Amino acid sequence: MSFTQKHLDAVETAIARGEKVVRYTDRTVEYRTVDELLKAREEIRTSLLSAAGPRSRVVRLYHGGKGI
Repeated sequence: MSFTQKHLDAVETAIARGEKVVRYTDRTVEYRTVDELLKAREEIRTSLLSAAGPRSRVVRLYHGGKGI
């Protein structure tokens, strides 16, 4: 399934409120436990990060001595 930021926001809102029911625009999902809800949040986060592509690397060079 393709997740969006709205899915992640809905799950995080449910966690913050202590609910186990998450309502999306077109459906409602009821989780059995809070642990199951936390696992769903991690799955959505992972999916969003992998869809964004690889992160760019920044290399910083520092020279603390005197120049030649």
